[in-house]
Amino acid sequence: MEPQNPRPPPRNENDDKPKFAMRTIFLWLLLLIGFLVMFNLFQGGRESVETIDYNPNFVQWVEQGKIRRCEIVTEIAGAQFIRGEMTELDTKTGKPRKFKVDIVVTDGLPAWLKENGVPFSFNRQRVDVWQLVQGAVPILLFVGLLYFLFLRQMRAVGHGAMSFGKSRARLLARDRTKITFQEVAGINEAKEEVQEIVEFLKDPKKFQTLGGRIPKGVLLMGPPGTGKTLLAKAIAGEADVPFFSISGSDFVEMFVGVGASRVRDMFEQGKKNAPCIVFIDEIDAVGRSRFSGIGGGHDEREQTLNALLVEMDGFETQDGVIIIAATNRPDVLDPALLRPGRFDRQIVIDLPVLEGREEILKIHARKIKLASNADLKRLARGTSGFSGADLANLLNEAALLAARQGKVGVDMQALEEARDKVRWGREHRSRVLDDDEKKLTAYHEAGHALVLQLVEKSEPLHKITIIPRGTAYLGATMQLPEKDRYTEGLLKLKGMLAGLMGGRVAEEMVLGDISTGAGNDLKQATHLARLMVCNWGMSQEMGPQTFGAQEELLFLGREVARSHDFSEETSRRIDQEVNKLLRESYESARGILQMYRAQLDLIAGLLVERETLDGQDIEDIVKCGHILTEEERAPADPNQGQKSEKVLASAKESVPSEAPAPVSGQAQIA
Repeated sequence: MEPQNPRPPPRNENDDKPKFAMRTIFLWLLLLIGFLVMFNLFQGGRESVETIDYNPNFVQWVEQGKIRRCEIVTEIAGAQFIRGEMTELDTKTGKPRKFKVDIVVTDGLPAWLKENGVPFSFNRQRVDVWQLVQGAVPILLFVGLLYFLFLRQMRAVGHGAMSFGKSRARLLARDRTKITFQEVAGINEAKEEVQEIVEFLKDPKKFQTLGGRIPKGVLLMGPPGTGKTLLAKAIAGEADVPFFSISGSDFVEMFVGVGASRVRDMFEQGKKNAPCIVFIDEIDAVGRSRFSGIGGGHDEREQTLNALLVEMDGFETQDGVIIIAATNRPDVLDPALLRPGRFDRQIVIDLPVLEGREEILKIHARKIKLASNADLKRLARGTSGFSGADLANLLNEAALLAARQGKVGVDMQALEEARDKVRWGREHRSRVLDDDEKKLTAYHEAGHALVLQLVEKSEPLHKITIIPRGTAYLGATMQLPEKDRYTEGLLKLKGMLAGLMGGRVAEEMVLGDISTGAGNDLKQATHLARLMVCNWGMSQEMGPQTFGAQEELLFLGREVARSHDFSEETSRRIDQEVNKLLRESYESARGILQMYRAQLDLIAGLLVERETLDGQDIEDIVKCGHILTEEERAPADPNQGQKSEKVLASAKESVPSEAPAPVSGQAQIA
């Protein structure tokens, strides 16, 4: 059933575009300036006219016979003057000198000129078009330049000199490509929470009959690139309602009071087009806590925030206008903005999990021609910590790489290379390492890989390489987790420490020297060990207790200094426990590498030769002492695979009991 008073379609800003393009106006302006320049040149080349007095100059020249001819001119206003030529020539032009006499002509003048033999004539002055143009064009040119350089710029910024307070919210055209929930993946919980908003916008009476009230505001929080803006557009697309989009920085201008005025005008636009959605991106630009931060508050921003608070929950509440805001800094928002009645619902959009990453890859892969061996599930396993924007960039980089290599489709090799490029940077094959540096890097990465392969509860190795990447990595050891993990045990965390120490141990044990290449490993290990002692209570000496404030984003104004809630003696004991964990992990890695020294040498030699080894190659070396062929990896006996797993398990059991577990998640050990 159609409504009795259908709402007129929202006005689109594109309808008010000027008919003539700015480049056309600019072209005509250049032509006008060129014409004036040529006209001035022409005027400058004309002969000069000398203005003289009637007495004694003109009278003497007439009596001396210096006047060649003259003309008595009557102006339009009735005044008269005499102009003529002399018998003398102008030294510059070589033509007769010209003169002009401003007089009131008497009745005896013609007879006197005739008596002295001077030819003369009478003439009535006509309108001199050139003089009018010469006088008017400079004024018109100045006014035109003032208009185009000042007034048009003011219109572009604030829609006119008197419209600074107008809202700059942009209306998303509904006839364009509509975004729905089908284009949003990896945030299923968030989609379920906003589903009832879509149902309310489609059928408000369904909720109003039971006395329910739809959330007036929805705050989307999460890291950059997780799909906050995309989800807001999908809500509008599903509900098929007008969608106004504005950034938080668009409210605050150099003029006082503009932000508050724009907030009021934005809500007026929303009320005229209700039901609708108003989306404020990066609301932390205008919604920061009032009077916070060193140096005091920001009056203009606080006035804008006050106007926003009043409009969202003031005396004139309006149903049908839903505010959706997005931010990645919820900790700096004003508490009054987050209370129920304004932003009733706060939805956290986190980084996608394994299944979500696979769904996102499938959506972005629709526009890309994939090869038959492209495995998006395996790629999703190797992209832990990637946001939706990162995954889209990954597929785009893979398509560009495959096109440069002349491939007919994007294969798995291109996808993995694009993943490594997005995470760690592009390969620098031009950065040539000498034999000593290459050997050092090979043993360093082999130490990481062998320790991670042999400790208990380790994630499968993906590959190791000694090809430099980015600006800080001469090599890398990568793992592919089998699933997303949200908690880690003590054995796994100790395994991470052992894996980080494997590179330094291999350098010292084989080459008899240590290098700066383990600097980043030691930094990560120290940080992890301190978290284990201070945050997670994993030290037997210190007991199940936390020490110090949690590490979080510091917002100036709320906290300027952090105080320790423990004594200096406790701090000394914490340092001792951290050092103990690091030394234990170092000795554990040493024990593993000493027991498997032959495999360490073999892996390092193959790395020097091939530069990159697959995780399956490392597993073959540990189990069989060499890299297996494809036929050997696929035996005819179906129980052979179980036997191989038993071999690897027995190898792990032979490791000393204090050996720790590996890094969890997709780790990169430099």
